[in-house]
Amino acid sequence: MNDETSTARVALKWGVITGLALIVYSTLLYTLGQMANGMLTVIIYVIIIIGLVLGMREYRTLNGGYLTFGEGVGLGALLSAVAGLLSSAYTVLYSTVIDPGMQERVTEQMRDQLETQGMSDEQIEQAVSIAQTFQSPGLQFIIGIFGTIFIGVVFSLVIAAILRQSKANPFE
Repeated sequence: MNDETSTARVALKWGVITGLALIVYSTLLYTLGQMANGMLTVIIYVIIIIGLVLGMREYRTLNGGYLTFGEGVGLGALLSAVAGLLSSAYTVLYSTVIDPGMQERVTEQMRDQLETQGMSDEQIEQAVSIAQTFQSPGLQFIIGIFGTIFIGVVFSLVIAAILRQSKANPFE
């Protein structure tokens, strides 16, 4: 029987942890009314990177110090999918049940930022109307999941390349 460590188990564990961290941070941003603040939303990427690094490091440790590039990318993709599923479900729940007025506040913040950038009223209305088409709960959920997976895979490519450690004898 093969006693190798499962990437799925490690990805599930760290995907849940990363998803919960994203939920906590998103709640903080929602509560403070800073969801449209680009500088603060960058921290979401930092949370994803930390989750990916910790997940890949744990897998490498459990796997006798070895992590192939493919295992790292696969683990990162699955981890990101789990985190994206959790955080997207929470975002939809938050914006439809907990705080239905949040979307309007985000739209107003966006409108203010576009005015500050000097855009005309026509351009602002066009940008707001495009943004509002993506605010339906179903679309928010799907975009959230696939967006997190995409970002996670991109980060995983880099992180796996850095953390990979192949066996000297591939037949061991």
